[in-house]
Amino acid sequence: MKRTLALVLVALFSLSLLGGCNTMRGAGQDIEEGGKAVQDAAS
Repeated sequence: MKRTLALVLVALFSLSLLGGCNTMRGAGQDIEEGGKAVQDAAS
């Protein structure tokens, strides 16, 4: 039961993240911007 609940929560979280991106191109841009932010924070 706990595993099923965890899987459902992960799926909902993933869908909510992808829901902000209208296209796969948008998702790629979001990931790229996130990577840049991590690099800037590390330097």
